[in-house]
Order: sequence, then C-alpha cells, then structure tokens
Amino acid sequence: MTTDSNRPVRTAVAGFGLSGSVFHAPLLAADPAYSLEMISTSDAGRQSAASARYPGVWIVDTPADILARAGELDLLVLGTPPATHYPLAKAALEAGLDVVVDKPFTVRSAEGGELIRLAERLGRVLTVFQNRRWDGDYLTVRGLLDSGALGGVTRFESRFERWSPTVAKAWKAEATADDGGGVLFDLGTHLLDQAVQLFGPATVTHAELAARRAGEKTDDDVFLALRHESGVTTHLWMNMLCAQQGPRFRLLGSDGAFTKHGVDPQEPFIVAGGSPLDPDYGVEDREWAGLLGRDGHLDRLPTERGAYPEFYRILAEKIRGGGAASALPVPVDPAGTVEVLRLIEQARALA
Repeated sequence: MTTDSNRPVRTAVAGFGLSGSVFHAPLLAADPAYSLEMISTSDAGRQSAASARYPGVWIVDTPADILARAGELDLLVLGTPPATHYPLAKAALEAGLDVVVDKPFTVRSAEGGELIRLAERLGRVLTVFQNRRWDGDYLTVRGLLDSGALGGVTRFESRFERWSPTVAKAWKAEATADDGGGVLFDLGTHLLDQAVQLFGPATVTHAELAARRAGEKTDDDVFLALRHESGVTTHLWMNMLCAQQGPRFRLLGSDGAFTKHGVDPQEPFIVAGGSPLDPDYGVEDREWAGLLGRDGHLDRLPTERGAYPEFYRILAEKIRGGGAASALPVPVDPAGTVEVLRLIEQARALA
C-alpha cells in the first residue's frame, strides 16, 4: 500500500492515556498532513474525553478493533503499555500499516530487531516516538555542542527526577521488568537515548536500581554511569521519589560548562489545555535559562523552543514521499532505540 501524497495520512492511535491524549492525538490533530481517524481505549472516561475533544473520530475499545479496519488506514500509533508493543507492531506491519511505537520500543532488544527486519521485508515505515529529542533544553545542549562553545566535553550529567510518592497507574503498579515496568524503561529510555545521540555509542559501567515506593514492583530510583567510545563519561539519574531535584543537565568541558534546571514545558502546556498551534507552545520562561561559562563568569543562555511537532512533520514527509522505498529519513531510526534497549539490559545485568 502506497500513501497518496495528495491526501492526509489516515491515522489511528491505540491507547488514550498520557501518551495518546497528551502527545500523539494533539500533535496529529494539529498537523494537516494527517487525518486522525480512530482512537482505541477501553476506559469509559477516556472514551468520553476522546469523543469530546475529537468529534468525528471513531472511538473503539481495543487495538484489535483498529486492526480489523487496517485497509482504511495508513498509519497506526501505539501508545499502549510496553509489553504490548512487540505483538501489536508486528500485527500492524503484517496488516500493511506503517507504525509509530512509543518508547520503550519493545521490552527486549531482540524483539526490536525482529520488528526492524519485518518492516524492511514488508516495505513498511517503522519509527519510535523518542519525542525528547525535540525538548527545548536538549536542542539547546545540541546547539552548544555543535558550536564548540564548551570545548572538549568530558562529563555529561542528565536527570529526570520527580516527586511522585504513589504509583498512580494501574498497569504500572502491576508491571515487572519483563512487562517493561519501572522508571528505567520509562524515563531512562529518554535519558539513554539523548546521551547516545549526543556522544555516541556507550557501555554501562555502573548501575544502581532500587524500588523505594510502596507497591513498586520494579524500580523507581536508578543511577547509571556510562563510558562513551568518544571518551565522555555520562551519569544519569531517574527518580520518582525525589523531593529536591538536581539540574536537568550539567556538562563540563575544557572551555566551560553548562548547567540547566527545569523540565521542557511542552507536556504540561498540553495537559493544561494548550495546543501545538498556540504561539506560546514550546516556549520556556526566561527564568529557567541555563548558565553557560565558569564560576564568576556566567551568562544566561535562553532555551530554544521545544518542537515535538517536528517528529510528525518528518514522518509525514517520509510516508507521503514514497514510504519505506524513499531515501527520506524517518524521524527516529529504530535501530538506535534497540541500542538503548541493549544498554538497559546491560544495566539490569550489572545491578
């Protein structure tokens, strides 16, 4: 099936939790290159919310209901729990659909490799929603590295720390590591992906994984140390029981350093009812600007505008420009996310 470049990409979103309702559906609805056709969720409250926000979109109970009408679609976006990613992506590819899989791509790296080979054999587009490659603070760090402003970087520190003492989501409360549960699979997937994107291939040299909260079955407090082939040392923290949070980024280089607090505003902006089309979308308050230089000689560096819509813009160009046969890139090469899964497997083996 080849998508007509003159019509929108007919899209279904499986799952309407945080992933589907805050990231995928709003981004797709804001982009005229897509036509949001179906949303699946078995939760009655989420069904009502989806119907109210997207009138005219067909709301169904399960991903199987979407796959039953695959011939009327071009693209399936999976915002379902991690353990479902491999079987649902496999079924969607075999049904002739292009597929976006939310992170983590799969629970095991071998499953990710299988999906990549299957998509190549079937001539389908397959990509992974590593949206935090378009965080404003990450784009700011990327720009600093490209400019050489820090000189040779020796150490990279990155954190996702939150105060969330209760395991709120039912599936997360029951999920083990074999199900893709825990903060390492959740926030850690982002941190590892960003580190590898910035500094290249790495090996986990030290790992600490702990479950601190009542009812946590996997991990909610993780520290990882990585050694990149480029020579950079990376330290990553992810913690769901952190009452005082450290800097989001800290980079040390031969010519200076950069420290940044705060978290990209795109997610809370949508949660608060905003749209990706709003002029303030992705714009961070100047008070959160990072500090560039060295002690006694520090300058505020405003954060670049966040740009999650770029993911779907790039994907639409790929699908409408010839699909898998096109030389155009996908927004996220799934092979890179398989490398992230291998790092997670290294970490679990060390801990």
